[in-house]
Order: sequence, then C-alpha cells, then structure tokens
Amino acid sequence: MGLLDGKVAVVTGIANKRSIAWGIARAFVREGAQLIVTYQNERLKENLDKLLPEIDAPVQSLLLDVTNDELMTEFGKQLQHLAPQGVHILVHSIAYADRQDLEGRFLDTKREGYMLAQMVSAYSLTELTRAVYPSMQKAQGGSIIAMTYQGSIRVMPNYNVMGVAKAALESSVRYLAFDLGKEHIRVNAISAGPVKTLAASGVKGISQALHNTEERAPIPENISTDDVGNAAVFLASDWAKHITGHILFVDSGFHIMGF
Repeated sequence: MGLLDGKVAVVTGIANKRSIAWGIARAFVREGAQLIVTYQNERLKENLDKLLPEIDAPVQSLLLDVTNDELMTEFGKQLQHLAPQGVHILVHSIAYADRQDLEGRFLDTKREGYMLAQMVSAYSLTELTRAVYPSMQKAQGGSIIAMTYQGSIRVMPNYNVMGVAKAALESSVRYLAFDLGKEHIRVNAISAGPVKTLAASGVKGISQALHNTEERAPIPENISTDDVGNAAVFLASDWAKHITGHILFVDSGFHIMGF
C-alpha cells in the first residue's frame, strides 16, 4: 500500500531523465498515484514520450504553456475531463530566464528579462493553481508543491534575476496557502540543493556549487532527484496534512551554514 494510493497527481516541468520533476513523478507512481504530466511543446513531448515507458503505470499527458492564456484555459478544461473525480496533487516545476540575465550584474537586468522571469517562474504558480483549483475542490482538498532554490534568500552569483523570481515564488506560496487553507488545499515549496539538470546547466558555476555542497554541507554529499521525489511524496501525502506555507530544504543542510 502506497502513501499516495487513490490520488491523482499533475506534474509539470519534465524535460528529461535528469529533471527534478522526473524524480518526483517516479516517486509518486511508486507510492500509488495516478499520474498526469505536462509538456510545453512538441519537441519536449518527444522527450517525454521516450521517458514514460520507464514508468510501469498508465500516464496521461497534457499540453501546458503558461505564457499562452488560451492554452491555460484549455488545460483547466482538459484536466477536469481527464480527472473527473478531481486532482489531489500539483507539482509546479516551471522556471525560465534569459541566459544573459543570469550572468554579470543584476543591476543590468532589462525590464523585458525581469518580467519574463517573473511571469514564467513566479506568476505561473498562481495561474496554474487557479486552473487546477476547481479539480482540487472536487477532490475536497489537495497539495500544491513548488520548486525553489536558496538563491531566493541569499545572493548566488550568476543566478541574479532568477533569485528574485524565486523570492516572489516563495512569497506566493505563503499567500496561496492562506487563501486556500480553509478548503484543505496546502501549498508548500521544496528548496533543493544543486542538481545537474537541464535548467541548472544554464547557470554558470553549477559545478562549483556541487563541489561546495560536498565540501561544506553538514551531510557532505550532493542530493539526487530521488531525494527530492521522496520529500515531495511526504508533502503530498496525508502525513503532511497540517503543513502549509512551508519551504522544505532538501540540500544536505547547506542552507544552515554561514561562510
């Protein structure tokens, strides 16, 4: 018997087998969840279609582009059709910033780059929650989990505008937790340590960040996507039914250290 038996989970942001979202998706299926995954475009759907056979369970997929209002509306409608009994879990693993806005000085960030990072990486949580909200009402509650990073609260060179977006994301988690708590919809975030994902490859200095964890963290080793998946299972399960508005660090304890 799994911790998520009978629950329907929507997982966004799977790009390839190294994605944190993929580690979460596999953990959810292991614990008995019925899985719905999303893809942004046909190229990413091809990657997803190659991965899904590794999961020994039926998985449904939906097109989702948080920058397209029409597709967002259609996504909500399709979700209610695919899961008429309701959706219990939503994983928001969506973030983007132009590479040029991740390097150099934050001072030089252009308005367009700033707004793009905020829209895709932070506002999309509110927008996606709104789309899934009717399905979670049908399920009489649920768990929403966002992915963040400690660049939201500390200066991380070459993270720049994404750090500011993650700060907005974490604040959104708290406000959404307040809005939805009376309906037993919980909203939390996982702040994962550095992992070699497709998204992380766009951040200059990721190799040094991995080295720093091994050298300085209380648990001197890097995390895996499986570690994040297990933490997400906990937050999604009834074991965490009174945890909301929380940022859970999965980083070998690196965030407690002062250097």
